[in-house]
Amino acid sequence: MNMEIVKINPLMKVTVLTGAGISAESGIKTFRDGDGLWENHKVEQVATPEAFEINPELVWDFYKQRYQASVNAIPNQGHYALVKLEKALGSNFKLITQNVDGLHHRAGSRNILDMHGNVERCFCTKCRKHFKLSDIDMNVRLPLCSDCHGLLRPDIVWFGEIPYHLDAIERLILNSNIFIVIGTSGTVYPAAGFVMTAKYKGAVTIGINLEKPHNIDYFDHFYVGKAGDLLPELIKQWL
Repeated sequence: MNMEIVKINPLMKVTVLTGAGISAESGIKTFRDGDGLWENHKVEQVATPEAFEINPELVWDFYKQRYQASVNAIPNQGHYALVKLEKALGSNFKLITQNVDGLHHRAGSRNILDMHGNVERCFCTKCRKHFKLSDIDMNVRLPLCSDCHGLLRPDIVWFGEIPYHLDAIERLILNSNIFIVIGTSGTVYPAAGFVMTAKYKGAVTIGINLEKPHNIDYFDHFYVGKAGDLLPELIKQWL
């Protein structure tokens, strides 16, 4: 694996993909943890369209807890390092995240594509109007739309649904000079395949994770460790 120092200039197009690992450093549990987010619920009970149709109250209870955990979490140095990289590159920087906790937004990142939605938002299943959870009554069993009184649902891409922004993500990857993947296991598709596409199109591919991912063969550079520990120094070197 090539370990010479990467150099990034402001004219390069840099795309970053983040996964659960970067949020875990802020205390957000992942469904892969032994004591993780999904432990007391089967996935099909809380994270599918069918689950919401069968028992919307259970699903809402679950996401209210996720929302509160996200609100209480604080962005870590990995999040802030990416903000610094974005400020250096401007519009040539794009961030794709699989996370729904909103920590990148609160850290100050702006050019973000939330491919799995955001737990701080919801939308009406009838008229499709979007709301911030902070603007709705979270004490009711089932939140309703203030316009049409339709049932609101969390703005989360559930299992069996198509991730957001796939066309825009494909364009970004195809035009990237550097593609950086942070905190992913390389097992969940379609995101696990993004690095393969980027490498085949000629981008320099960089990975950071606590352990080697399943798709490690597609990385030119890989660093084992926490993003919060590694990213601030790496970005200094890259710039």
